Amino acid sequence: MTNVQDITSPMTASEKRATWSLASIYALRMLGLFLIMPVLSLFAEQLEGSTPSLIGLSIGIYGISQSLLQIPFGLLSDRVGRKKIIIVGLILFFIGSVVAAVSTTIYGILAGRAIQGSGAIAAAIMALVADLTQEVHRTKAMALIGASIGVSFGVAITAGPVIAGIIGLHGIFWLIALLAVLAIVIVLFLVPGPQQSKKHRDAQLVPGQFSYVLKSADLLRLNYGIFVLHAILTASFVVLPLLMRDAGLLPAQHWQAYLPVFILSMIAVIPFVILAEKKRKMKGVFTGAIAVLITADTGLMLFHGTLPGIIGFLWLFFCGFNLLEATLPSLISKTAPGDLRGTAMGVYSTCQFMGAGIGGGVGGWCYGEFGASGVFLFCAAAGFSWLLVSLSMKPPKYWANLLISLEKLNEQDADELVSEMLKVIGVEEITVRYEDAVAYLKVDNQQLDKDRLQSVIARYVNA
Repeated sequence: MTNVQDITSPMTASEKRATWSLASIYALRMLGLFLIMPVLSLFAEQLEGSTPSLIGLSIGIYGISQSLLQIPFGLLSDRVGRKKIIIVGLILFFIGSVVAAVSTTIYGILAGRAIQGSGAIAAAIMALVADLTQEVHRTKAMALIGASIGVSFGVAITAGPVIAGIIGLHGIFWLIALLAVLAIVIVLFLVPGPQQSKKHRDAQLVPGQFSYVLKSADLLRLNYGIFVLHAILTASFVVLPLLMRDAGLLPAQHWQAYLPVFILSMIAVIPFVILAEKKRKMKGVFTGAIAVLITADTGLMLFHGTLPGIIGFLWLFFCGFNLLEATLPSLISKTAPGDLRGTAMGVYSTCQFMGAGIGGGVGGWCYGEFGASGVFLFCAAAGFSWLLVSLSMKPPKYWANLLISLEKLNEQDADELVSEMLKVIGVEEITVRYEDAVAYLKVDNQQLDKDRLQSVIARYVNA
């Protein structure tokens, strides 16, 4: 699917089908993982063997198994096929959901959640997206799939309490198992099969590139950030549902707090996203959002005894969280070289899920030892450590990624094409991988002469 090479063209019908079907699979799986977050601590108290530490670990343990297995699953998909690995992962997700659904002890819930997370299909989905889209449309497709995670989270924290009030905790796990079956059906009947699968450095982890990613201070700083962000999120949801219940809001009515808080926070961050990206004030917005997160956790630590205090600072928390969740992947993409982006994102995702797992366990322990104030003190301290690390962050280069296939060109023609593209206003940097027949461009979209660039590409690639 590399013969069009029109950087101004829309996706083809096949690309749209691939993107939306794979986004729906990702969304269904993440919906299943997130649905339990706002209700587990409310219902798990009734389970045999429950302790605050085990309840917290149950909320986050999916992240530990996911972080350990997503890279191996991604590499395995190169050998046995993307769709096979995705189906295997969804079967594991189904099995974990059933194990949790039939369990009457906290240990059964722990085991089920761990098995759910072991169906780590994120890397395989991204690789299949790359197989099914043209290079020039791949970044757009991945952004749409990334957005599905945010939608899933918003739906889950709003719908979770309502659904739990109707069918209970075990009913939610049965519902999640059904979502896994639906996702399998989509893989089998809606997701197109790739004509060929190959390594995509922009979408997949390449083991030989680990050393660069792990030595890059800029990338490590961002990886620490996503680790802390999701540790704070998971730790907070160990206690937030309990605090709202104790403040007088019935569990089935928690959506009345979550829905407006989430929507209003999303609206509130839009101007800051524009300020960061369009006005190029990324570092100031980024560090400011971390400060907002710290302020919210400090407020929750001091004022979690009243419903207005909880809701007000929860809104502030989600303002910071949503802004950081949107800007961190953008910063990774801007910071990593084009041909290392897949590896950088693989390490980033591993840190994200590991943060969720550790945050749940630490949050549960803090709640058992020190109460809700101890949980939010941990969150505020973790956020402050992140702020200190981020102060040394360099302002990013506001360059976007663009891929151009060199599949039809010999090495001499490819070199000539690269030389001509570098003359186009807005093309800042090009990395060529002849073995993959791809040129990775870094471009300044505010300056890029797209018509000129398209003319150069057409002259060589579409000739």
